[in-house]
Amino acid sequence: MATSGALTTWLRDLVGAPDYATLLAEAEASGPGAHGLLVLPYFAGERTPLQDPDARGVIAGLTLSHTRGDLYRAALEATALGVRHNVEALHAAGAHVERVVAVGGGTRGGLWTRIVSDVTGLPQIVPTTTIGAAYGAAYLAARTTVAADITDWNPPAETIAPNAALRSGYDELYAMYRQLYPATRGIAHTLAARERTLAAPAPTEDTP
Repeated sequence: MATSGALTTWLRDLVGAPDYATLLAEAEASGPGAHGLLVLPYFAGERTPLQDPDARGVIAGLTLSHTRGDLYRAALEATALGVRHNVEALHAAGAHVERVVAVGGGTRGGLWTRIVSDVTGLPQIVPTTTIGAAYGAAYLAARTTVAADITDWNPPAETIAPNAALRSGYDELYAMYRQLYPATRGIAHTLAARERTLAAPAPTEDTP
């Protein structure tokens, strides 16, 4: 996916939240479904499975009654819905996905990881070290000289099971999520082209 942590950072700065802990607490209070908000997390285009650099972020259902906690919750759910889309793309390609492994800053606080498990219906492993890509690269380099299993190298610290009681609600949200991109794609592409035009330098007398 093109955005996950970048989206939460952008939103935190936009709403002027003092820290992530405050936003996580407000998102927790918002509850599943974020009081009727649905977000497409394509704020930097999207890679897998859309391969669409002109995809754009969408916030649907926004009203004057929504809070920054609702917005943050919807953003977290959007990334989880994107993970589910990727998992389904892998299934369609013949892969069998049994679990999700979480790394990075999103593992802090517990809410985001729980949302991903609840939306995907998959158990999620949080390893002892959650540095992410750099640590994985170090493991792959070490495999050339040390035949260590990844669970010995970085053992699981926590396993998060999906909450079955939330499944039907997230299934409904996911169905709307899958409809929202094709419904807005034409407008998003037109706006992306307009953005490029407006960002282009103005022609000068010397421009051929």
